[in-house]
Amino acid sequence: MNNKKTYNGSCFCGAVKFTLSSDPALMAYCHCESCRHWSAGPVSAFTLWKPETVHITQGADSIASYNKTPGSARKWCKECGGHLFTEHPDMALTDVPAAVIPDFPFEPVLHVNYQEAVLRMKDGLPKMKDLPAEAGGSGVTLPE
Repeated sequence: MNNKKTYNGSCFCGAVKFTLSSDPALMAYCHCESCRHWSAGPVSAFTLWKPETVHITQGADSIASYNKTPGSARKWCKECGGHLFTEHPDMALTDVPAAVIPDFPFEPVLHVNYQEAVLRMKDGLPKMKDLPAEAGGSGVTLPE
């Protein structure tokens, strides 16, 4: 993507609003247990952004945070419980669930942590066992 459009997102109730001022670094699906549990779904559709491109425009005082691991800070709205994003400082990226960016054209390029999948998806995209080698994973792909 090279259109450099600004995208708007919000929590479930709209108390917290944000903009994304660039194109994402990556769009994909994650099948790991943590993402499935956090999203309350069988798969998580995510977008990764450079942190400096994520701007809170309303409701910063309504954001709560939880660190299950030192490498991830999950953020949500204290008013409605709606998910907002997950900061990954070690990767210098912020994960924004595709579902909280209503006008964003989500175009995933791969699946990660497919070895943990509970919902198999036959969509022709690469299925990574864990993560790409560039992201510290094995780089192994699995059959669809």
